[in-house]
Amino acid sequence: MKELMTGNVAIARGAFESGVTVGAGYPGTPSTEILENFCRYQGIYAEWAPNEKVALEVGIGAAMAGARVLVTMKHVGVNVAADPLLTAAYTGVNGGLVLVSADDPGMHSSQNEQDNRNYARFARIPVLEPADSAEARDMVGLALDISEEFDIPVILRTTTRVAHSQGFVEIKERVERSLKDYQKDTRKWLMVPAFGRMRRQSLGERLTRLLDYSEKTPVNFVLEGSPEVGVITSGISFQYVRETLPGASVLKLGMTYPLPAELIKRFAAGVKRLFVVEELEPHIEEFVRLLGLPVAGREFFPETGELSVAVLKRGFMAAGIIPEEKAVPVQSFDDMPAVPVRPPVLCAGCPHRGVFYTLHKLKLVVTGDIGCYTLGGLAPLEGMDSCVCMGASIGMSHGIDKASPELRGRTVAVIGDSTFLHSGITGLIDVIYNNGNTTVMILDNSTTAMTGHQEHPSTGKTLMGAAAPRVDLEGLVRALGVTRVSTVDPLDLSQLTEAIKAEVAASGPSVIIARKPCALLKREAKPPVTVDREACTGCKTCLKLSCPAISVNEKLCSVDPVSCIGCGLCTQVCKFGALVAEGGEAGA
Repeated sequence: MKELMTGNVAIARGAFESGVTVGAGYPGTPSTEILENFCRYQGIYAEWAPNEKVALEVGIGAAMAGARVLVTMKHVGVNVAADPLLTAAYTGVNGGLVLVSADDPGMHSSQNEQDNRNYARFARIPVLEPADSAEARDMVGLALDISEEFDIPVILRTTTRVAHSQGFVEIKERVERSLKDYQKDTRKWLMVPAFGRMRRQSLGERLTRLLDYSEKTPVNFVLEGSPEVGVITSGISFQYVRETLPGASVLKLGMTYPLPAELIKRFAAGVKRLFVVEELEPHIEEFVRLLGLPVAGREFFPETGELSVAVLKRGFMAAGIIPEEKAVPVQSFDDMPAVPVRPPVLCAGCPHRGVFYTLHKLKLVVTGDIGCYTLGGLAPLEGMDSCVCMGASIGMSHGIDKASPELRGRTVAVIGDSTFLHSGITGLIDVIYNNGNTTVMILDNSTTAMTGHQEHPSTGKTLMGAAAPRVDLEGLVRALGVTRVSTVDPLDLSQLTEAIKAEVAASGPSVIIARKPCALLKREAKPPVTVDREACTGCKTCLKLSCPAISVNEKLCSVDPVSCIGCGLCTQVCKFGALVAEGGEAGA
């Protein structure tokens, strides 16, 4: 029986069928749905960890105990998990350990588009790259087998298109795996320098064996075609190559570290012109050049953004492989006529909207963080000045405070509840320990909203739906040493404004917790705001809220009754009482 599955669903299925019993991760697009689907199977355990480092450490421990393990995260999450990852290459495993790195070419929902095949080379651990959902399912089992055979973690690198596109996958029965016996072995697991040096030597030996394996593995294969053109490719790029040059010879690499030098040489010897097509870094291309082979790649294909059939056709036309007069036009987003831009906005009723409206109005410098609230930095809210990585807001605000007397007392750090628990706590400790003066706003909307409403340690539930203790954010920050802690309703602009003014003016660290559930998670049953068109002057002040329910119609304010949830922010902003909430209450 076959089912239509996305790559993420297929990975979850592959893990289940291959006997994985433990899954851990932190939600991050495009990887989130893997564990959300895996947790539905019987006989397994799955969890959202507070961050990716902890998730991988849980995975390493479970593999040490003899279980087969799946750890999932997006590409930037591997940065957080890099510390245990590089040492896990030394220790190796007991049960198989697969780390899914979901890369995001084109930065659809990420702050960078790093190519995590570089981590494989850096850590000296194998990486597999599926090209579709069927391969994604199959490669989970293969990665687990490789992990156990070669005593090493394995990276399964997907990209956004593989993760979210659909393909048919044959359903198989689960193969139960008994827990491998744990044998105490300090030379393997205890990475003090003396043992670490021994395991470093072992890693070199394992890599030598993997090099031989890469020459023979069936996921590296040649599709015979015309000897005029040969293309080496991997991942989703394979699909584009097959569609663009259906008659070309293709070396499809499913294992992209370590790379098979002899297989590549044999393939190159059989074609007149050799190309490498890959997304992002020239990982394969540089290896081919080091072999001394004449190859083309980045001269014709970009190393930023996603590839597509249209992009490849343009590249092969420039290379003289596809005659321009015979090229079939292919539409892509780049080729389409310009349409009016519709920038992303916070949802109608979002509790973050009032925060950024107020911060902008107070003319404060705002160091931001990763979350859907990053949209608060866009026009017309413009209430955020920076966004670098998870947890950076607090440390950056502290740095500004220490570096600039002019900006001291004018800076606020903004961070979400899930992100604070992910990596904001240590930043706040740094502020307290080093006598900082930072005001931190924790935007507590009771979920990990940006990636689709996942649970976290302060929501009261686990990934598998079990009840869990809630982290008391007020109690936590007080325990860290913050004495000025206040909790406000972010939809009450007067209360919010006074709290921000007071804390920014005060000396020493302070925390404001702006608490209101995500509007998509818990909608209060309030009627939509109405417009008194006689009172409306067309001043457009309400548009500064960037609410998708508000527009201007015939030069006067208009509220969409379907989108509006009656949060009341606009009634507080309107100076003429033209926006009327339930019960006839209007702004002053």
